Amino acid sequence: MRGVKMLFWLLWRVWFYIMIALPILIMFPFLVLSIVSERGYPYFFVMARIWGKFILFTMGFYYKVETIQRLEPNTSYMIVANHTSMTDIMLMLAVVDRPFVFVGKKELAAIPLFGFFYKRTCILVDRNNAQSRRAVFERAQKKLNQGLSVCIFPEGGVPYDESIVLDSFKDGAFRLAIEHQIPIVPISFGDNKKRLSYTFFSGSPGLMRVKIHQHLETKGKTLDDRKAIKEEVYQIIYDQLVAFES
Repeated sequence: MRGVKMLFWLLWRVWFYIMIALPILIMFPFLVLSIVSERGYPYFFVMARIWGKFILFTMGFYYKVETIQRLEPNTSYMIVANHTSMTDIMLMLAVVDRPFVFVGKKELAAIPLFGFFYKRTCILVDRNNAQSRRAVFERAQKKLNQGLSVCIFPEGGVPYDESIVLDSFKDGAFRLAIEHQIPIVPISFGDNKKRLSYTFFSGSPGLMRVKIHQHLETKGKTLDDRKAIKEEVYQIIYDQLVAFES
């Protein structure tokens, strides 16, 4: 029985990577055209959402979203969520319909095909390089000034220990939100770790629960409030993750 499970998981992972590549290959000419100029990003975002939903569907994942407060048009947000799975990117694209850009680790740019578009549309950061981290703020400010939202996974990466419910948050997302006086949107992903974690021999089709929480306003806040806001957002997401498991 163990051997059967191992074979399933092996095929499961191979299928996942095929499903990542297939829609990119199909839409490749249109994706390239959409990144020729920054004005084309909204069109790229629409295709990225199709890509994300396609992967979730073909992997047998289905999601249920509870929305406490919806995102308004013509408003920029700082979107933050817990990070436990390679599916976090796809699920975020599926459940948030307002154009946003990811801030993500530069290592993903090395993934064939996916990386070509990733490094041209996302804000890449080398977390071990202080200059790279500073450059993130400049690029994020530019995107926010263009009316886009920004999505950051504030844990700064996926915890190696999968027993950790929610790792500590970095300051970056909250500093940017305060500096631009934009609302923070906490989002809790309840099942991504169970569905497809970074442990290779694991995963299964099934439900992905999502909760989009009440937004936190930053108008009138200063960088002195950064720690308190970060702790409040952390607690909101942490409490929901615990509730998902109860």
